[in-house]
Amino acid sequence: MQKVIERSLNLLAFLLTAERPVTADEVRTTVAGYGQESDEAFRRTFERDKDLLRRLGVPLQLAPTDGWEVEFGYVIPGDEWALDDPGLTDEERTAVLLAAQAVRFGGEASGADALFKLGGAPSGVGGEPLAADLGLDAGRLEAAYRGVSERRVAAFQYSDRQRRVLPYGLVHRRGHWYLVGPETADRALIKAFRLDRAGLLTVEGTADAFIRPEDFDPAVAIPQAPWEAGADDLVATVRFDQRVSWLAERSLSPAASIERTTDGSITVKTPVAAREVFIGWIIGFDDAAEVLGPPQLRTEFIDRVQGVA
Repeated sequence: MQKVIERSLNLLAFLLTAERPVTADEVRTTVAGYGQESDEAFRRTFERDKDLLRRLGVPLQLAPTDGWEVEFGYVIPGDEWALDDPGLTDEERTAVLLAAQAVRFGGEASGADALFKLGGAPSGVGGEPLAADLGLDAGRLEAAYRGVSERRVAAFQYSDRQRRVLPYGLVHRRGHWYLVGPETADRALIKAFRLDRAGLLTVEGTADAFIRPEDFDPAVAIPQAPWEAGADDLVATVRFDQRVSWLAERSLSPAASIERTTDGSITVKTPVAAREVFIGWIIGFDDAAEVLGPPQLRTEFIDRVQGVA
């Protein structure tokens, strides 16, 4: 079936770019996928593909290739196939471009070809990627959006525990989508859950099941340090030597507190909601960083360094 789709799309692209009637012989020798050895095999394949395009609404027609109407070919009339110019403004085209770049479905980047057909990209809009790779299944994002818009409880597996969350908002940060909101068991504690780490996400109950605070800003709720977004609830204490203290400070968020010493070293207290991420960050400092507490985090760090875990 995949070969049929690819061949039919190749045929459609050829007919649209030719902008003139093309014969069956031209199709056979030009379009990829029509390398059948016998004339009869080509004819059957070509007829099936033409029928498929017509069933999809493509106005495929026969038209003379010359003024004497001796030879006929296939053409797609532009006035019957092309969309009317929607007349988008520069601001509207910019919004379309950003929306197309904001999401990758199946890991595929959205191209700008469609935007050009809508009037071209306005000047000053670059082609740099702004994408969040949703992987092969965007269902979690779709369900999360439905939970936010309909104010329904979101249920999913996260860090080996089933969660029921009041979805206050969705935020894209550092190439990932986060669902922000409190769990139903503790509505005072706002948490951020990375959707690509969540299990199957469903929405439960009726709409308008909760009221989001009017002054709530989901973007502010997303921690700036990557280890501050997760299911854990720890405060780590780490000492950094003078030679790496400046580098450590660059990665800390405003939620961290810093105590400086005369030798240039610093002792940092920082919230940790994702232990694996935090330990991976600390390991990068080699022997210039020491986890002082809490005890279970220090033990996990030492085990990781020694290859126990």
